[in-house]
Amino acid sequence: MAGHSKWNNIKKRKEAVDSKKGKIYTKLGKEITVIVKQGGPDPNINAKLRDAIAKAKANNMPNDNINRCIQKASGADSTTNYEEISYEGYGPFGIAVIVEAMTDNKNRSAADIRCIFDRSGGTMGQTGSVGYMFNKKGVIIIEKKDNIDEDELTLLAIEAGAEDFIVEEEYFEIITDVQNFTNVREILEKGEFTLEEAEIKMVPTMKKELTDEEIEKFFNFIDKMEDNDDVQNVWHNADL
Repeated sequence: MAGHSKWNNIKKRKEAVDSKKGKIYTKLGKEITVIVKQGGPDPNINAKLRDAIAKAKANNMPNDNINRCIQKASGADSTTNYEEISYEGYGPFGIAVIVEAMTDNKNRSAADIRCIFDRSGGTMGQTGSVGYMFNKKGVIIIEKKDNIDEDELTLLAIEAGAEDFIVEEEYFEIITDVQNFTNVREILEKGEFTLEEAEIKMVPTMKKELTDEEIEKFFNFIDKMEDNDDVQNVWHNADL
């Protein structure tokens, strides 16, 4: 059931992307902008940019949009500077939450995110208050299909440097450390596997179960957080 539930969540997120393309593309564009300013506009040199481009394409962001973001970020007239910042705390029902943001105004972001925590029955804490409950990992999801040879995929992923290969009812989940993520992703893409998800995530070391009613309320909290323009990612330890 856990695998089925997670796969449904993946599909729902993709449907949400289709219904909120403008906002999603803005967030992806902001991420690309920050990465270009940090490491340059050449994806052959900037591995983080290659990963960000792959993530944008997985979310159906058009190539023209991606290229415009890169060109704008590398241009002399690019004056907007975004700062990466994380917030930690407990959401509804004591769920540990990490919010990753990119903002040009830290005071505004902190106030907005604290308000969402408070109004949802949670509380925003200090840096490190829940971070110890998570590990940063590369996560790749591939849908199970008749034309995929499980043994071939497993061997390819492990030889590329994957830490773990998890077989669920409807998908394969490949876990990597951060340093090997780009290599594993690129090797799988060269093997012509379609990646439903491929990104660096904060993976919880322990999960907390919720009732169906609590899950619905928790999703409302997540939706409010993700609707904030400064928020890039929301990680949590709820077992959905």
